[in-house]
Amino acid sequence: MAYRIVTSQCTVCGACEFECPNGAISLKNDLYVINAKKCTECEGQFDTPQCVSVCPVPNTCVPA
Repeated sequence: MAYRIVTSQCTVCGACEFECPNGAISLKNDLYVINAKKCTECEGQFDTPQCVSVCPVPNTCVPA
């Protein structure tokens, strides 16, 4: 499974893009999106997904 960004809540701060160890997060049409094919939920690298850890808005990076 992968994570997704709830675009209606995203503040487009960019924190998640730089913390993603897989480069799965990118800016498209002024919104951040997660490429499900690249997202591993940080499994094997961190205890929790980094997008969730750094996002300033609760429940914005959520399981797809």
